[in-house]
Amino acid sequence: MRLIKPLFLIVFLSTSGWAAAQPYPSRTVRLIVPFAAGGSTDVIARTIAPRLAEAWGQQVIVDNRPGGNTTIGTDLVAKAAPDGHTLLVTPAPFTVVPSVMKKLPYDPAKDFEPITLINTTPMGLVVHPGVPAKNVRELVALAKARPGQMNFASSGNGGVPHLSGELLNAMAGVKMIHVPYKGNAPALVDLIGGHVDMAFNGLTSVMPHIKSGRLRVIGVTSLGRTAALPEVPTLDEQGLKGFQSVAWNGLTAPARTPKDVIAKIADSTVRIVKSPELAEQLKRDGSDPVGSSTAEFVAHLRSEVEKWKKVLERAGITSF
Repeated sequence: MRLIKPLFLIVFLSTSGWAAAQPYPSRTVRLIVPFAAGGSTDVIARTIAPRLAEAWGQQVIVDNRPGGNTTIGTDLVAKAAPDGHTLLVTPAPFTVVPSVMKKLPYDPAKDFEPITLINTTPMGLVVHPGVPAKNVRELVALAKARPGQMNFASSGNGGVPHLSGELLNAMAGVKMIHVPYKGNAPALVDLIGGHVDMAFNGLTSVMPHIKSGRLRVIGVTSLGRTAALPEVPTLDEQGLKGFQSVAWNGLTAPARTPKDVIAKIADSTVRIVKSPELAEQLKRDGSDPVGSSTAEFVAHLRSEVEKWKKVLERAGITSF
């Protein structure tokens, strides 16, 4: 018996060491999307998931966890094992929600490891064809003639679509009512159905509806025109000087995820995003590929926190 115990320990420790040293990933990786299926963040996740699976030789699945202004899905990742097998496809609300929700179940500054900025996407200001406005000037005039009667849909409180609408209200001196949905897909369904008047939406998800004529695009929210819709003027060009509101998506892991795992995820994702085939696809769909370094993504997050904090203060939004 005295010989068995040491032998058992040797076998156990050596097997444990082997398990710990397994190459990443060693099982299925989940990409958590904090929105319902169908939005631009979901589209990006489903675009890169099969490519990551091919690169890693492991299944990569997209897991939609909508609700709570993106906090439900985000909190799931914050509390996941820090081993790289649960990742957050991180949208812009990640940098907005902390300014207006004081009792978050996670600490955005301490509970996550930024990995890379995947892409940026100009928003399109789109209206239902029944709205009698062909440009920003006509839309603003219509909103002023119907104070408190016009509305705009969004994928939820605190997202770039919501804040873009509030920025338009502030800059144009109008009051259009915000109608939040639990995700982009249901918001688009109601917009196409004529139940709401307009929305700011990532071009990735509205391009098919613009091309089909089910929605009319009034302008884009970047400072320069986008290659996907070069004939459509920016809001800045149409008199709202300095109007800029761009959606984005990144990848984030739970805090304390090993640096070598972060580095591998970043390297694989950047290679995929910058591949000629995918880069061209993203541009065609109205998105700009980025594939940043981790340090660049950290700087981006800090900049976004400050920018949207100022927008929230300007719009008088203190809570959701």
